[in-house]
This record gives sequence, C-alpha cells and structure tokens, in this order.
Amino acid sequence: MSEISEALEAFGGREAVLVSERENAVYRAHLPGGEAAVRLHRPGYQSLAAIRSELDWMRALDAAGLSVPAPMGGPVTLSTGRIATAVRWLDGAPLGQADVPLEGSAAEQEARFHAVGRSIAALHAASDAFTPPEGFTRHAWDIEGLLGETPLWGRFWESPALSPPERALMLEVRRMARAQLEAFAARGGDYGLIHADVLRENVLVQGEAAVLIDYDDGGWGFRLYDLATLMTQNEGLPNSDALRAAAIAGYRSLRPLSEEDATLLPLFVLLRRMASMGWIVPRSNPRDPRQQYYARKAVRAAQAFLASA
Repeated sequence: MSEISEALEAFGGREAVLVSERENAVYRAHLPGGEAAVRLHRPGYQSLAAIRSELDWMRALDAAGLSVPAPMGGPVTLSTGRIATAVRWLDGAPLGQADVPLEGSAAEQEARFHAVGRSIAALHAASDAFTPPEGFTRHAWDIEGLLGETPLWGRFWESPALSPPERALMLEVRRMARAQLEAFAARGGDYGLIHADVLRENVLVQGEAAVLIDYDDGGWGFRLYDLATLMTQNEGLPNSDALRAAAIAGYRSLRPLSEEDATLLPLFVLLRRMASMGWIVPRSNPRDPRQQYYARKAVRAAQAFLASA
C-alpha cells in the first residue's frame, strides 16, 4: 500500500490528487469533513510532538476566527515511519511566484500587499492570545536558530557556492548581524510565534483578503522575520518600496510597528537570505544551479548590509 493510500485509509478519505511535492508531499483529498490537504511530512524535519503542536496552534487560530489550514486528521505515523496529517483545504490564487512578475496594476499589487501585512499582524496578535498546551514544541527562529553554530537551516557560510572572500564576508556580516539582533532582543524586540515562510506561494488571495498557508516552518521567532520574508521576493522590482510600505501599513492597521523597528527590516531580509542559502545546501548537489542562485542573493544582501553599517 502506498503512503498516500495508507493515509487516506486512516482519515477515511478518497480521491487524492498530488498538488505539491516540495518539503512535504501535499495531496488534495475528500475527507468525511470536507476537502482537505493531506500532508506527508518530510522525514526528519519536524518531530511527531512538533507536528502535533502545529495542529494545536492551527486549532487555536481557527477558533480565534483566522482563516487557517485547520486540523482535520492526524497526526498518524505510517508503516514507513512517515507522519501524515490532514488540514482544511483553502481556496484562492497564490499571491505569485518567485522571479515571476506580479499580476495586476501597481495599485492592485499594493492593495494585495496591504492585505498580506494585515494578515501577518492578525496571526501575531492571535498567537499572542494563544496559551500553548503542555508539551507544545516548535523550533525557534531565535538568535541561535538564525546565526548560531548550528542554525536551523544549516551552516550557510559553508555553502559550496561561496568563494573564499565571499565566505569571509558572510562570517563578518554574521558577526555584525548577531550584534544587532542581540541589541534588538535586549530592548524587548517583538518575539513570539511566527509563520517563518511568508513567500508568495504561501499566500492565497481571496478577493480583498490574503490568507497564509503552510505553517510547517512556523515556530518561535522575531515578528519582523515574517515581514522581511515577504519582502525578499520583491528585490529589484521598480515598485518594491511601495510594496514594502503597503505591507507595513497593512500590518500597522492591526498591530503596532515602530519606525525604529521598521528600520531593521533590511537586517531581517539578510537573515532570511542567509537562512535560504543554508537551506539549499543539503537539498541539492554542489553543482546544482540553485546553490549559486541562493548564494548570489545572500552575498548581495550581505554587501548592502555592510555598506549601510
């Protein structure tokens, strides 16, 4: 029996269609409770306890009135050892794709980014009101998780795509970024549960609203990381500043964000760039073009950060 067949049997489902196979294999399926996304989780990334904690978090956000992938089944451990879950299927068109021009007029794009900023703020506010149950565990996008000796997504400065001078640059910028992040944390920088992967592909547009999906990377972290991740795919766009301003305005429509904190967004863009460079290293061979793709983006962000220091 295949993994998806075993998962469907556990959830009482049928007619599964594969829709995505990236970190997790995601199938659209009909379950007794309605349309669902059945996820076969990537082995070794999240523990059973962490996946159960994600579902507890989603259940609380759903109860708070947020449109989220609410739990519909699981987690169950399949005979292969892989973990399967089922969450509510959410309709909508993705905000976009990386390196593909955004659809619509400039005004329409800004309206969508305003909606995304507002949704990020709603997530942060509802997460602050959530009391995690005993045993709740998610990984942490904290100082060590981003810049420590063993970052969550890997030792980015060891990327095979970096030249020796670029590696030295990344180590120096890592040291400087850590100092700034420690100062931010020391003055009470906003920290709590975050999505941690607000890329265009993980945002669904539903009319005038924006819905965040795929909380697999979600955990504890600095709230600015969510806004910065949204900004990373706008690099080089002629209206990147306008989209940034729209997202910040959307966020501020629900939740405070000081000017002092907003000035740190380039730092968090850099942190995301470095994390992504580390992410690709174990997922492809050293000659894979994606190694260069992520390294070049991280190096440019590091050079800009150094120039502005």
